[in-house]
Amino acid sequence: MAKTVDCQCHAFQLAADVLGRPWSALILTALSAGPRRFGELADTAAGLGTKVLSARLKELEARGLVQRDVEPGPPVRVSYQLTDQGRGFGHVAEAIQRWGRELSEPRAPRSRRA
Repeated sequence: MAKTVDCQCHAFQLAADVLGRPWSALILTALSAGPRRFGELADTAAGLGTKVLSARLKELEARGLVQRDVEPGPPVRVSYQLTDQGRGFGHVAEAIQRWGRELSEPRAPRSRRA
């Protein structure tokens, strides 16, 4: 059965928009290991500020990729986990890594034809 690709690339563009946002792929990868608290996610990447992390988590939650869970306190505990749709990122990440390894392999020089 042949797979078809949308000529307008709407689905591809939607996925690229999500992954193209800074830190989104890193956050999805971190959450693929299981639920994480905000501080744990912040510790995952040096240079990722809390303001940006908060914004990305809200965006990913709005897209239905991340679920925010609040445990009443005190202290109130907030954790994040992937939704079923968010877990689909694992297949994408594996495919991109596989392609990246292929791209990084040395290629034999092409012969020139006269």
